Amino acid sequence: MKYYQRLLHKKLISPLSQNKIRLIFGARQVGKTILLQHILAELIEGNSISYNLQDASIRRRLERDPAIFTRELQALPAKITHVFVDEIQKIPALLEEIQFLYDRDKLRWQFFLTGSSARKLRGHSANLLPGRSHVYHLYPVSLNEEKDRASLVNGAKITGGEPFPAKSLAEKLIFGNLPGIREETPESAHATLSAYVDNYVEEEIRKEALVRNTASFSIFLQLAALESGKPVNLSKLSQESGMKVTTIKRYYQVLCDTFLGYWMRSYKKSSRKRLVTTPRFYFFDLGVRNAAAELRLDESLLNAVGGPLLEHLVGLELIQRSGYAGRGFRVSFWRATSGAEVDFIFETPEEDIPIEVKWTDAPTIRDARHIETFMKLYPDRVSKGYVVCRVPRAQQLSEKVLAIPFENL
Repeated sequence: MKYYQRLLHKKLISPLSQNKIRLIFGARQVGKTILLQHILAELIEGNSISYNLQDASIRRRLERDPAIFTRELQALPAKITHVFVDEIQKIPALLEEIQFLYDRDKLRWQFFLTGSSARKLRGHSANLLPGRSHVYHLYPVSLNEEKDRASLVNGAKITGGEPFPAKSLAEKLIFGNLPGIREETPESAHATLSAYVDNYVEEEIRKEALVRNTASFSIFLQLAALESGKPVNLSKLSQESGMKVTTIKRYYQVLCDTFLGYWMRSYKKSSRKRLVTTPRFYFFDLGVRNAAAELRLDESLLNAVGGPLLEHLVGLELIQRSGYAGRGFRVSFWRATSGAEVDFIFETPEEDIPIEVKWTDAPTIRDARHIETFMKLYPDRVSKGYVVCRVPRAQQLSEKVLAIPFENL
């Protein structure tokens, strides 16, 4: 597969991460392995060693005796300094070996680790975190990885590499933004996304023994996908599935631990209005979400639920930007019990940006009314707002509210 520059690339090679254990989390197929293989080839021209723990023969050997890892590295010539371990969660005990090597000589090794599940690492990774590691998250392809430009909302530029070819809004809404999927025909993408969901249940759930009853989890997965982007009503899901609320909560945690989804909380800053605080859950990629929900992956999907899909896509784009931006950035929603609602608030250290999403291609000032209400409640934090819709070019709806196409977000 051709390599396209990722927003995380620059952070991973930054001097700030030099001589730190670099741990890159992300769902399967977001491009972690390709990213690191390219970085290692660029940095050291092949003078590295890799352990792919999805290779059964390598995994069995190290599972029997994790100390083999340490002994093999200690036997390497001095020119081999960079170590890449793919899917570290397959053998969490290797973290103890890595910690030993790091503490023994912080300048000898440069460790790059990837993981598609945090569940098994919790008990082992705690010792890595204080001062030893830098933790990163890789997402599906962001809008800012398609073009060399800065966006209106916390945009970042891709520099020094080729951006991904742009995809149409319809393609993103139906098939999502996994790097490999973007290279496929619609027919192939449909089959690949269906296989992704099936393989996820088989590989991550059954083989890793993350849940006991994979049949009930499959039912939950479809329901959770259908409800993605909405406030999570645990009682409703329990009634529809016949599962206990405690079971559903545990299953949602599995989705979070394997990076298949994120919780979005309500806006926390105080106001005079009473607010709805029930959190929302978002699948990490629309294509995977649509396949898990067992929806038809064609244009008929847009006719049925185009609006909710666009809102979901905007939410994912903002979540990714806040994740890459780091501490102090957050995405939330705002909804008053009176019915006033803003779909997303992009929170930054300097200001908060309200964003409404509409399926219309002819926005009016009425589409900005809830943003105007929000701005009046928080004048010290808000100076502008956006309505993301299907206009071909930006339109000024009011003094402080701009209607923009998704591509300008």
